[in-house]
Amino acid sequence: MRDQATPSNPTELLVCVKCRRGREIPEEGRRPGQALFDALDALALPDGVRVTPVDCLQNCDHGCTVALRGGARWTYVFANVDEVADPDMILDGAALYHATADGLIPWRTRPEHFKRNCVARIPPMES
Repeated sequence: MRDQATPSNPTELLVCVKCRRGREIPEEGRRPGQALFDALDALALPDGVRVTPVDCLQNCDHGCTVALRGGARWTYVFANVDEVADPDMILDGAALYHATADGLIPWRTRPEHFKRNCVARIPPMES
């Protein structure tokens, strides 16, 4: 049986909080990745979606990076996210992802940014 989008199989939105977006930022300065996490955390999250900060997604040369995963769905990693302009788009994409059983958002309904900035698509551990 395929994974269903249910509260027992939430969608996790991972946000790299260490991202500097190629800028020189003092060690005590607020990084763009942290600003992105803070912006997402301040918004109303779609049902079934939780946002989780992570220390590094190892995509440092490509701006802020987020990932979507959950249950037996495919995991997606997206780059070049802007901490100011993109939080609503990310949450729209997370809601679309959560509504799928397999994590595969139909191409024509994906946010344009997701179409052009997918770094990786990782198969589920379970099928």
